[in-house]
Amino acid sequence: MSATLPAAGELNPARRSSNLLSIASDFVALTRPRVLMLVLLTAPAAMALGREGWPEPGVLIGVVLGTALIGGGCGALNAWIERERDAKMKRTMDRPLPTGRLKPRQALIFGLLTSGLGLGLLLAVGGGLSATIGALTLLHYIFVYTLWLKPRSPQNIVIGGAAGATAPLIADAAVSGTIGVWSLVLFAIIFLWTPPHFWAIALYRKDEYAAAGFPMMPIVVGNAATRKKMLAYAFVLWPVTLIPWMGGALGPIYGLTALLTGGYFVASIARARRIARIEEDRRVFAISIVYLALLFAVMMLELSLG
Repeated sequence: MSATLPAAGELNPARRSSNLLSIASDFVALTRPRVLMLVLLTAPAAMALGREGWPEPGVLIGVVLGTALIGGGCGALNAWIERERDAKMKRTMDRPLPTGRLKPRQALIFGLLTSGLGLGLLLAVGGGLSATIGALTLLHYIFVYTLWLKPRSPQNIVIGGAAGATAPLIADAAVSGTIGVWSLVLFAIIFLWTPPHFWAIALYRKDEYAAAGFPMMPIVVGNAATRKKMLAYAFVLWPVTLIPWMGGALGPIYGLTALLTGGYFVASIARARRIARIEEDRRVFAISIVYLALLFAVMMLELSLG
């Protein structure tokens, strides 16, 4: 008895499901989910810091989701703009566009739809000011950072990094209709953390950025000068992270966490500067992620318990 062959064009259901999952995974990859996780971690705290408790669940979820959609849209549009440069870097050459798994048109449409949905959700749940900050974040990231600064200036991540720090401002505006002092403090924490975090990547991916034509700080001023700048930012960041505790918005658990982790972050950069090896820069990069995540996780824990 001969086996029955599938009809022409017919796919095995398991293979069809696998293909759909693969395509969905590629679209998710466009949003830079690991970066989004840090963005999402920084937004909720701004809705409760300095207030009596958390907002209603619908507002909390809507604002966080809207912010995430805008962030994901930024990532997809960035991938569309930089697809040719991404193909020249080992760090990015396996992304969906350089490999051809997705077409540029698909990424562009996905980025525009995702961003638009995020802005619409913020407007509906958080109001006009929250949606306006979201729109300005999107414009700043695409036009100021991606198109203008990143290919031209070693200060790209310093100025452009402001786009990654606006989640607390969006969240605060959604709850209160204004931008308060505590959301500005959280903005400052993320803004000051961003350069040493990204310059650590630029140090151990220096040759790749050079091949792609990005004038990152180590390429322009050298490794030693970049590590010195990283240390300066970390020294300024350290006391800023203590402001919520010193101002009475958070308690001793957060204060001790900020004091110890900030000191460790500074020490890790000082060590990398002294040893001057790429392995140490990679270590600083990993520490920076844990540092920011731990700060905001403890922040939300205290806000939930208090």
